[in-house]
Amino acid sequence: MRLSTKSRYGVRALFDIAYNSAHHPTQIQDISRRQKISPRYLEQIFQSLKRKGILKSKRGPQGGYILARKPEEITIKDIIQATEGDMLLVDCTPGTKKKKTECLFDGACVTQTVWQEASAKLNELFSGITLKDLCEKGQALGVKREQDHRFVYYI
Repeated sequence: MRLSTKSRYGVRALFDIAYNSAHHPTQIQDISRRQKISPRYLEQIFQSLKRKGILKSKRGPQGGYILARKPEEITIKDIIQATEGDMLLVDCTPGTKKKKTECLFDGACVTQTVWQEASAKLNELFSGITLKDLCEKGQALGVKREQDHRFVYYI
């Protein structure tokens, strides 16, 4: 299985929001600069994340994007499903909602169970990792937090 840049960048961008400004709206250009992702591409990714209730946006000079739920409530699986759809290694396993192609060996294929089990384990793994976990890993790795410059005042 190969994840597209939509899901990989989506995870990085949401980590960035959770890590740098979980409680304040974050402007897309700040995420873009820190994560080296095109702002136009981030906008596209964020539309999918907003539709799935993972992100909210706020308009205006103090606006930006904010997590719709707490970091400990957003899993990697949530982000991947919002950007990619169902996480299946192959389309021919039993119970697949949308089979793209009919399998000649449907119901009599030994490998279908292997792909089904692998997909289940991958879903289980991604369900067990939250944005909060990523923030803790970032902190342990010494990833530098950027203080939000919009709220820093000097006298």
